[in-house]
Amino acid sequence: MCLCDKCSKLVAFFVLALGVLFLLQDLNVWNFWGISWYSAILILAGLTGFCSSCCPECQVATKKKK
Repeated sequence: MCLCDKCSKLVAFFVLALGVLFLLQDLNVWNFWGISWYSAILILAGLTGFCSSCCPECQVATKKKK
């Protein structure tokens, strides 16, 4: 899976947001969910795959890589 600059920034934003949410949960500041960290990682992996498969720039980069 090869990501373009736009998609890699979007995925980095998702990782940062997820990290902040888990940090707030660990600090007992904001406890609004009950999912575990590995479920969140699987959701993040799905979002990354979705970003990569829908982006025309990522498709071109993948074809050039092969």
